Amino acid sequence: MKRFGNLKSYMVMSTIAALFVGLIVLFGTRFVEQAFIWGLVTFIVSLVIIATLDLSFKPDDPDPNKPRLR
Repeated sequence: MKRFGNLKSYMVMSTIAALFVGLIVLFGTRFVEQAFIWGLVTFIVSLVIIATLDLSFKPDDPDPNKPRLR
């Protein structure tokens, strides 16, 4: 079983969310420090949520005697 196989994708999704929120706050308030803080908070919260959702699902162990249909 491969654990944390998608760590790079988790980081990319969290970074995109943080940049999005940071840019919205920056254009809305024109305070760079506040946009940076909101971006970091968004990055951490989204990374924790994504990792928690990944840990909540258990991959199915397929039966070796049954064919796997896709």
